[in-house]
Amino acid sequence: MFTAGTYDIIVIGAGHAGVEAALAAARLGCETLLATLSMDNIALMPCNPSVGGPAKGHLVREVDALGGEMGVNADRTCIQFRMLNTGKGPAVHALRAQADKKLYQFTMKETCENTEHLDVKQILITDLLLTEDKKGVRGVVTETGEVYLARAIVMATGTYLRGRIIIGEHTYSGGPNGQRPAMRFSASLAEAGVRLMRFKTGTPARVDARTLDYEKMELQPGDEEAQSFSFMSDVRTREQVPCYLTYTNERTHKILRDNMDRAPMANGIIKGVGPRYCPSIETKILRFPDKERHQLFLEPEGLHTNEVYVQGMSTSMPMDVQLAFLHTIPGLEHAHVMRAGYAIEYDCIDPTQLRPSLEFKTIRGFFSAGQSNGTSGYEEAAAQGIIAGINAAQYIKGAPPVVLKRSEAYIGVLIDDLVTKGTHEPYRMMTSRAEYRLLLRQDNADARLTPIGRRIGLVSDARWARFEKKQAAIGAAEQALTGLVLTPSRETNERLAAHGLDPVHTRATGCDLLRRPGATYETIRAAFPELPELAPEVREQVEISSRYEGYIKKQQEQVARMERLEAKRLPDTIDYAAVPSLRDEAREKLAAIRPESVGQASRISGVSPADISVLLVWLEQQRRQAGK
Repeated sequence: MFTAGTYDIIVIGAGHAGVEAALAAARLGCETLLATLSMDNIALMPCNPSVGGPAKGHLVREVDALGGEMGVNADRTCIQFRMLNTGKGPAVHALRAQADKKLYQFTMKETCENTEHLDVKQILITDLLLTEDKKGVRGVVTETGEVYLARAIVMATGTYLRGRIIIGEHTYSGGPNGQRPAMRFSASLAEAGVRLMRFKTGTPARVDARTLDYEKMELQPGDEEAQSFSFMSDVRTREQVPCYLTYTNERTHKILRDNMDRAPMANGIIKGVGPRYCPSIETKILRFPDKERHQLFLEPEGLHTNEVYVQGMSTSMPMDVQLAFLHTIPGLEHAHVMRAGYAIEYDCIDPTQLRPSLEFKTIRGFFSAGQSNGTSGYEEAAAQGIIAGINAAQYIKGAPPVVLKRSEAYIGVLIDDLVTKGTHEPYRMMTSRAEYRLLLRQDNADARLTPIGRRIGLVSDARWARFEKKQAAIGAAEQALTGLVLTPSRETNERLAAHGLDPVHTRATGCDLLRRPGATYETIRAAFPELPELAPEVREQVEISSRYEGYIKKQQEQVARMERLEAKRLPDTIDYAAVPSLRDEAREKLAAIRPESVGQASRISGVSPADISVLLVWLEQQRRQAGK
């Protein structure tokens, strides 16, 4: 072995977590190595060709607000944009886009290759090098014997650790889309004392667009006014391609039921735990036996390919079964399969071994992000990646880690859930997991997180200037609305009526008008043109702030109450066995997780409110004794 290079930070894996981690670290001035199994598969989308969706779109906006790349790259390379849940409140509005897979990959590859302080190398890492005391990282070893040294390492290995592909009875070692697996690194992690889990995920068949009958499907076009993920994007119109809806039927379900004994998930071939919220079609048939049909979403994989992704039909069934059930579906009767559906099993870590900074508790300078932490999804991976990259850079600089609170970001909810509660199945972000979701809307991600990104040095001058301009416009508009004071008069009510607005019977401000059902900033401005003209993104913020002011204040009060528990820090040296009156389960869970605050302790499964009360009393006793 020989030393081939020395860096501040090494990032293992160049998927969605790895690229965000590497870009963040390099942009913060750290000499960074991004190690990938294949230079041609940087930011690969091995599963669905989409970005965003419920809760996931929030994560993309948050990554972007911090200065990350996923939103910027999606805006450059996606071929359809749709805003979901528009019939509901703004807390659950979610942007979803269809990506041109290859364009997404190679655009991100170009970005990585041209980022200062970042080296990208095609190498397979087999071993983790630790310091002499085994409590810190020192570097990595590759399969060809090179040693790369670094003070911090980010593991973003995705689904490649001891990856095993499963199609019916046929299994082989492999990564997604025919890539190589990383077969030896798991053993090195185990030797370092890292606890591993075995998870499974899957993907559906890709079919040839030329063999589909779209006349039998429902057209799903993009939005006419295409919105953007990145707060830096100005694009409002894009050339978009359609997607299509179709459905399974009783014939489909019968074929699956008749062949269930050949399903790897049923006959014992699959050992890993699969995702609850994105199950295979065979799992759906077993879990929902009374459901007459399941929705399928036909998504083009790009502008220069005939491959179409059959969203909703993930499977590991044998190929003859896959072909048989596909041909029962309206529009797919003559479909040619270009790539078979398959399952993949892989190793990942128990995320409760991590601090909220995503650093291992027992190994200094070792961070982990993405599916290696037991999550599923490109967006969850990118969100963890940018935080791991930031905190690896903070570690190198001797600065405190950046930890986002549950009240600050969906990223904070995601990471807190992982490190506090752990996961027994691939974790997926959902809006229902966020208790403060009216505060954590996708439209205000920049207001919440861009100042944090600026403080640590990840937000560029151009982004900051744009952010300040937008916030100033929001402030001016809110001030103008507050200053628009209306008293009941014939002239005032005639002006309101001329623009479809109800009359005022008592003193009212522009903000009061905006809270009325059906009122918009533009209709109010039409009646009172002295109000400033606003950009769409500014207008959206002003309308939401006024309409939901009461609800927003209630959630802010809830946050303030929880902050009091978060402010009570728990020393890492606490011997929970010595805390009297704690239940045995609570002692065990607290000792295993070692929460950093009473607030985090209160969210551990198995720790009751009574246990928290005991802990608070004990902490106060310790404080008084220390003060004597």
